[in-house]
Amino acid sequence: MRDHVNTSAHVGNLLNYMGNIVSNRLSLKGVSKLPAQAQQTMVSLRFPFLFSQPNNLLGSTYFRRLFSSVAVGCTVVAAGVSTGVAISQSTNTGEHPFDTINYILSDILPLNNPSPFWASLSLSSENPPPFVDLKTGMPFPSVLNNSQRLLGVGLRRKSIFGLKNIDVYAFGVYADEGDITKYLVEKYGNLSISALKDNKDLHEDLMESDVSMTIRLQIVYGKLSIRSVRGAFEESIGSRLQKFGGPDNKELLQRFTTQFKDEYKIPRGSVIELSREHGHVLRTRIDEQEVGTIQSKVLCRAVLDLYLGEQPFDQQAKQDVGMKLASILDDTLPE
Repeated sequence: MRDHVNTSAHVGNLLNYMGNIVSNRLSLKGVSKLPAQAQQTMVSLRFPFLFSQPNNLLGSTYFRRLFSSVAVGCTVVAAGVSTGVAISQSTNTGEHPFDTINYILSDILPLNNPSPFWASLSLSSENPPPFVDLKTGMPFPSVLNNSQRLLGVGLRRKSIFGLKNIDVYAFGVYADEGDITKYLVEKYGNLSISALKDNKDLHEDLMESDVSMTIRLQIVYGKLSIRSVRGAFEESIGSRLQKFGGPDNKELLQRFTTQFKDEYKIPRGSVIELSREHGHVLRTRIDEQEVGTIQSKVLCRAVLDLYLGEQPFDQQAKQDVGMKLASILDDTLPE
């Protein structure tokens, strides 16, 4: 009962917060005067697979009331978004609105490994808003290069002398939805979401295919130098080049790492993009400035393996990518 009361308090905080925004920013009489595009903006809670719930929970008064509250809250969020309201500001109680939403969803739909990436609002519109990583506050575009969708977000941490872990950078994994369908649907299109999300070959085939992808790194640690980035890639990419291509890839590794020249400054918020383009071309950008391209399948594979391989930097992010892939492939099945 105490958990239910606490959850109801979170719902109340969320509704009070959204209500204050709407009362200040939006007159109910003016909703019909919003632009057509804003009126068409929809808010939905998206989950990549179905969750089985106990019958007594689904039929309980608590669940029905809580679900109704969440639905009302989502409607209010839709109105706020339609008028350009920033949802990232804090509540009067100091709680972030998305923290509250994630809390509610994890209480209603328990997961073995709940992830904020999936327990978040998905806003369906022509220009979807960015996804904000709750751990770092870093915003990630929902779509890159007009066609690459965000599949998952993770965090690269580094231990300092075995005493302290620092957050080095947050990263987002993107892939072209059309390419996913083109290269993976033949093998996986007839499998259910539950079968796909645990399929170990799915990530492997994604890395080996010619799907257009981007790993977007957003620097969190403000004292990070480009020399440190270069040294880290020499170690991590070097070991994977040796694993996938043998020992004769020192020149390839050097071509890649020398792109990260000392002249580049990467303060907190800087962005490094590693994009695999068609034909296994790896294109590197730092803060939207292109620094080099290298055509090499084994190099592309080595880079992707850092985030999607057997020992990824963030295991939960890899799982999120798998679930999003499963959802995209499931959408290709006939109704």
